[in-house]
Amino acid sequence: MVREARKDDLDALLNLYLFLHEDSIPEHDQHLRDTWALITEDENHHLIVNEVDGQIVSSCVCVIIPNLTRNVRPYAFVENVVTREDYRGKGLATACLNYAKEIALKENCYKMMLLTGSKDPKTLRFYESAGYNSSDKTAFIQWL
Repeated sequence: MVREARKDDLDALLNLYLFLHEDSIPEHDQHLRDTWALITEDENHHLIVNEVDGQIVSSCVCVIIPNLTRNVRPYAFVENVVTREDYRGKGLATACLNYAKEIALKENCYKMMLLTGSKDPKTLRFYESAGYNSSDKTAFIQWL
């Protein structure tokens, strides 16, 4: 079942992110609680999860960004696409991305963007099959 995350999903998401690029779960300190509150209370920040048998096994984030160009239409940025290894290849992340696309369409976004650090051809084909391309834009990242 695909849905938006609830406040009580924090621990499940932190565990899922171990399959993304995290090597540990952050301490449950005030900074984590404040950040989680910001995310869950922001109407433009959509943390999408996919549950199987009551367990969150896939997720992505879709942020709607207000914009003054393109006829004052917003755009969507997708990040943190992840599925537990033992659930990959079952269409669960695709369902999350499709849910994000529905949100972007509802919000009248003119485009969706997604960055990946993966060079794995299988991962790149996955994003292409979800409707993304790597030919329209060039991405640059500055790590801080």
